[in-house]
Amino acid sequence: MTPVLVLFFGVPPLAAVSSDLVASAVMKPVGSFVHLRRGTVHLGLVKWLCLGSIPGAFSGVLIARALGKGQQVQDIIRSALAVALLLAAIGLIVRAYIRLVERARRRDGRAAPLPHGPPTVRLRPGPTILVGILGGLVVGLTSVGSGSLIIIALMVLYPTLTANELVGTDLVQAVPLVASAALGHILFGDFKMEITTSLLLGSIPGVWIGAHLSARAPGGLVRRALAFVLLASSLKLFNISNGTTGLVLAIVLVFAPVLWMLVRRHYGFPALASRGQRPAAAAATPAQKKAASE
Repeated sequence: MTPVLVLFFGVPPLAAVSSDLVASAVMKPVGSFVHLRRGTVHLGLVKWLCLGSIPGAFSGVLIARALGKGQQVQDIIRSALAVALLLAAIGLIVRAYIRLVERARRRDGRAAPLPHGPPTVRLRPGPTILVGILGGLVVGLTSVGSGSLIIIALMVLYPTLTANELVGTDLVQAVPLVASAALGHILFGDFKMEITTSLLLGSIPGVWIGAHLSARAPGGLVRRALAFVLLASSLKLFNISNGTTGLVLAIVLVFAPVLWMLVRRHYGFPALASRGQRPAAAAATPAQKKAASE
């Protein structure tokens, strides 16, 4: 929502970040309650993440305030937002690649089978707090990263967590993270009540519609579309010309699917995910089906 506010509605970057974070603080708890009820949240992991992310997010707001006022700080926030969006797009690609490698290892018997029941992992407090601090700083400055960036770090630190557990844990830790960043922006940022109200009026039915659409659309397709939109938004926030942006996006649109097909073939999967997987999907457990959709 932040790049849409900046690029299409001309909202100053700091005001867009502030208003988007406050709206997200209202919307984030919805998904987290679902995962808490299903038992797909590692609360110990949430605790260590929040020890870093809450002060990190508040510090991100204070850094934005310390940069000063006027057009210069708006330009800095805009550039930081562009970098965060680019990292988020790359993170989605890395996440898909890691999942593909995991599936190949399980298929070849080189990895443990998917775990069932509540997540059980050996906590690594130091690295987890560091992830929280860095993620909180990015969110406080740009409103981006509470899901896309932190979840990639969790995949690297805790590879035994299943897809549901990763998403559930990340959603729950994002609630206090975004709330802290939102509070900081209300106190020290450029919070606009009218923008936040409009966002909530649109996002509440949008979440309901999106939840139903995502339940029917292939997860891989949704992630590819999201990565493409994030890349386009990042390029425009970098003030790259329309011609250059269009050329880059056209190259990505043509060559990225071909490269992904080659990667799938390299790991012994069909070039297209829809082929050769339906019979196995019928006999798979719910956890395996979720992992396959990643």
